[in-house]
Formats: sequence, structure tokens, C-alpha cells
Amino acid sequence: MQSIELIAKFLKDRLGAEREQVVESAALVDLGVDSLMLAELMFEAEDNLGISIDADMDIPKTVGEMATLLDGLLAAKVSAE
Repeated sequence: MQSIELIAKFLKDRLGAEREQVVESAALVDLGVDSLMLAELMFEAEDNLGISIDADMDIPKTVGEMATLLDGLLAAKVSAE
């Protein structure tokens, strides 16, 4: 599952966000993501993608920033294997 699809599924399941709303430029807060929901999204990504998200990382503000973060961590995991 690609990171953008994981994000879209999470937002649909938790917040009822339609797939066409989940675009790279969409602000997470505009989709209803608060700090607790962001933490849940990160835990979901860690579980589904087998990655570890550092607590000191910059907080993503948009769907695109979140996808870039997840894609980067996934790529680092794959290259380390």
C-alpha cells in the first residue's frame, strides 16, 4: 500500500474524508486531523509499513508532507534490508 493510499484510507475510516479531498496540498487540519489523530495516523503507518517514526521529526502540515515523510522512511527501510 502506497503512503498516500494509507493516509486516504485512514482519513476515510476515521473522519469520513472522501478520496478526492485527500490531495497533496490538503492541510491535515482542514481534513479534521488534530494532534491526537495525527499520532494515531503515525502509529497506523508504523504498523502497516513496518517503519519507525522519530518523535523529534517535524510535524507534517499537509497530506503531501505526511506522504513524503512516510515514503522517505519506507525507502530508508528498504535500502537498509
